[in-house]
Amino acid sequence: MSDIQRHLRAAIGFIELGLLEDAVSELESLPPEDRGRSSVLALRVEIYRTAGNWSLMEVVARELWKRHPDEPVYWTNLAWAVRRLGSLVAARYILLEAAERFPGDAMTHFNLACYSCQLGDIEQTKMRVGKAIELDPKFKLLALDDADLEPMWESFKV
Repeated sequence: MSDIQRHLRAAIGFIELGLLEDAVSELESLPPEDRGRSSVLALRVEIYRTAGNWSLMEVVARELWKRHPDEPVYWTNLAWAVRRLGSLVAARYILLEAAERFPGDAMTHFNLACYSCQLGDIEQTKMRVGKAIELDPKFKLLALDDADLEPMWESFKV
């Protein structure tokens, strides 16, 4: 195992334990030329998401999105940060483009369903939830428990 892999594994362990400062310290102990690697930045996104630091998450997520436009996870991460910074509409636009580029990515459809639901587009929500479940059945349980989808569930009440 390489030195960078050891640092990344240690940082992941700290994140899982909720020791975010230790995770940051672990990444900061890397040589400067390694701190900008995508694998390191991806862990920073997780640290900032866990900490609720949406502005830093957005900066790093946007950099990964630029570097890896063919990876749907980076679109989802960017949309997540943009939404948390207060622009649900902008986040939805990011995911609408992602859904066109990655029609087979269940996470993209699921998150788009959540954003659509929060914007009051219940029909779009139902379609996107259905697509996510079709692509990956695990989203059926997630849909039942996601607070963003409550308006959709309310629409079924008589």
